[in-house]
Amino acid sequence: MFARKKKPDALQGTLGLLVLKTLSRGGAQHGYGTAAHIKGVSDDVLRVEEGSLYPALHRMEQAGWIVAEWRVTANKRRARLHRITQTGQKRLGQEEEKWRQLTGAVGKVLRFA
Repeated sequence: MFARKKKPDALQGTLGLLVLKTLSRGGAQHGYGTAAHIKGVSDDVLRVEEGSLYPALHRMEQAGWIVAEWRVTANKRRARLHRITQTGQKRLGQEEEKWRQLTGAVGKVLRFA
């Protein structure tokens, strides 16, 4: 018998782009709020799971694309809030350009194949 392969994550390779874009809206955001924004804006198509989001946030923080700090939120809970850095803004521009190239190439294949 063959083992069933797990369905690949639709966000694989795009999570960093989506998070950076979400954080570029301004202000600090906690992980749950970032995931909720992506889900809402995508009309519930893109769902970011905690098991993917928090390691990605940590990697982005280590890369210097975001910074994080603990704060008390309006509902009196401690939360780790993230915001994009200048380095992250630069990376976002690079990732957006790569996305435009990829989607443009896929579009060509779909039109001319």
